[in-house]
Amino acid sequence: MIVEKIKAHGNNIAWWHTIFDLPFAFMGALLATHGNPEPIVLFWIAMAVSTGRAAAMAIDNLADLEFDKKQDRLSYRAMVSGKISKSEAKIFIGIMFLAMIFSVAQLPPICMKLLPIAAIPFVIYPFTKRFTGLCHFFLGFAISMSPAGGYIAAGGSIDLPMILLCSAVALWIGTFDAMYGAQDEEFDRSQNLHSLAVSIGGKRAFQISKYLHSLTILIFIALGVLENLSSIYFVGVGIAAIVLIYQHRIISYNDFSNLNPSYFLRNGIVSTVIVFCTFLSYA
Repeated sequence: MIVEKIKAHGNNIAWWHTIFDLPFAFMGALLATHGNPEPIVLFWIAMAVSTGRAAAMAIDNLADLEFDKKQDRLSYRAMVSGKISKSEAKIFIGIMFLAMIFSVAQLPPICMKLLPIAAIPFVIYPFTKRFTGLCHFFLGFAISMSPAGGYIAAGGSIDLPMILLCSAVALWIGTFDAMYGAQDEEFDRSQNLHSLAVSIGGKRAFQISKYLHSLTILIFIALGVLENLSSIYFVGVGIAAIVLIYQHRIISYNDFSNLNPSYFLRNGIVSTVIVFCTFLSYA
């Protein structure tokens, strides 16, 4: 029973999605220390990011439950199927928030002072789709708090490299979320929900997504130049660019057949390859 409940909570928070933010939190720490972050700091960064993201995901699913129940493709979700009750989700959120606060408390004092700035966007994001088509980019901003937190936790300051990293992550996340959300354009319209596709149409949303992903890669390149990272870093950015180009070639506003679990896997490649090559550039 306990094991099944743990699996259900893991399903509810899509724990594998940590691949979108945790690697970049580590990258922030690498950049702030020029490749020499303290292992204990990395541990508490990982704990803070993982528990904070878990709480945020549970809040998102709780807020959207009434809509998710109306979509057949989301029937597998733990809250939709009834494997997790609302009260259980709220208890889980409380535990994760306490764990996050404890983890942040183990980091430099500035992290605790800035915690509200990092946490509040995650609480607000689930409700932005009620009033703005830019909700995807609010999600991107919220997730960009992970590399910001990693950078500040390891380096103790706010610098241009951190701003560039956060900007690239925010654009990357916001754009691929806008592409993913475009498949729900008709449903969102019927429920008076907002998305980029609802606001400007799926075709224009995908056109803009191409430009924004191009800008994302340019920012990553600028970051590498600013930090004088080795050629291996730019190889990683190049691989990420190829993945994004491929993604735009196989997915369009009128063909979502390739918008499947592999979509998230490909985006996971983007984060892991860039961060891994950043690590190698300092080795």
